[in-house]
Amino acid sequence: MRILSEYKMRQFLKKYFLHFNAAVVVDASEQYVKLLEDGGKMMITLAGAMSTAELGKILAEMIRRDKVHAITCTGANLEEDVFNLVANKHYKRLPNYRCLTPEEEKKLYEEGYNRVTDTCIPEEEAMRRVEREVLALWQRYEKEGKSVLPHQPFYELLLSGRLEHHYEIDPKDSWLMAAAEKNLPLFVPGWEDSTIGNMFVSQHFKGGLKNLNTIKSGLYYMEELIKWYKKESTKHKLGFFQIGGGIAGDFPICVVPLIIQDMKQKVPFWSYFCQISDSTTSYGSYSGAVPNEKITWGKLDVDTPRFIIESDATIVAPLIFAYVLDW
Repeated sequence: MRILSEYKMRQFLKKYFLHFNAAVVVDASEQYVKLLEDGGKMMITLAGAMSTAELGKILAEMIRRDKVHAITCTGANLEEDVFNLVANKHYKRLPNYRCLTPEEEKKLYEEGYNRVTDTCIPEEEAMRRVEREVLALWQRYEKEGKSVLPHQPFYELLLSGRLEHHYEIDPKDSWLMAAAEKNLPLFVPGWEDSTIGNMFVSQHFKGGLKNLNTIKSGLYYMEELIKWYKKESTKHKLGFFQIGGGIAGDFPICVVPLIIQDMKQKVPFWSYFCQISDSTTSYGSYSGAVPNEKITWGKLDVDTPRFIIESDATIVAPLIFAYVLDW
C-alpha cells in the first residue's frame, strides 16, 4: 500500500513492470495514451464476464473522461452490468468455487443462483427484475411498430430512472449507465444467446410478444458499425482494445476488410491493436492468434502498433485503464 500511495499508476508501472507480459502492459498503455493525444479514438471490446467482474467501476470513468469512444460487447456483458446495478447485494461470492461438488452446484441452481466462476448471480433479484422492466419496453415498441437494436431498450431503461429504486451500487460504477448518458456507440452482436435474449424469444413463444422483428439482428449492428467507422476514420485514427476473444472481438475488427475488400471503398486500417487474452497461441484458435495474422486479413497494417498480453483481463485491464487515466 505504501508503494501505491507514493506513485501515480503511470509511475508505478514504469518503475516495476519491466519485462515479459508486464512490459507489454506498459507499452500498450503508452501507445493507448499516444493515440488519444494524437486525436485518435478507441473502440473497446468486452468478452467473457467483465461486467460481473465489475470492470464497470473503472470503465465507467474511462467513458466519462472520453478515453473510450465506442464499445462492442456480448449480450452477457450488456445485461450483467444492469444485473449488478440492481442486485449487487443479493449476489453470492464463493472463494472456494474450485472445490464445489456437482451436488453443491445443483443446490445453487435450486436456490436460484447462476454461477460465474466465484460469483453467483441471483435469478429473481437480477434477471427477472430486469426482464419485467424491459418486457414492458419491448411490448410498447411492438405496439408502436418500432424495431430497435438490443442495447437501445437498456439505454432507455437506465435513462428513464425506472430501475432507480432497485439500485444496490453507486450508478457511477455502471459502465452502461455512463455509456447511456453519453449515447456512446454500442454494438452487441449475437445478443440472442444472452439471458435477456433468451427471455425475449421465450416471450414470443408464450404470447407476450408477437413479432421477433421488434429487436434487430446483428446484421443491423454491422450496418451501424460501417457507418461509424467510415465517418470517424475520416477525422481520427481508430484504435482497437480487445478484452478476451470471441464474437465481441471478431465482429467489429472485420469491418475494415468488409469496407475495403467487399464494398471496394477506401478506409484506413485500425491504427492500434491490443488484446488481453488467456488463450495461448494454438492451431486454429482465433482468440489465440498473434496480431500479425490480422495483417493477412486486411485488418491491421505493417506499422500498426500491436500488442498481445497473455494474462487475466480482470487484473490487466484495470491497470491499463488506470494508466490511461493517470490515477
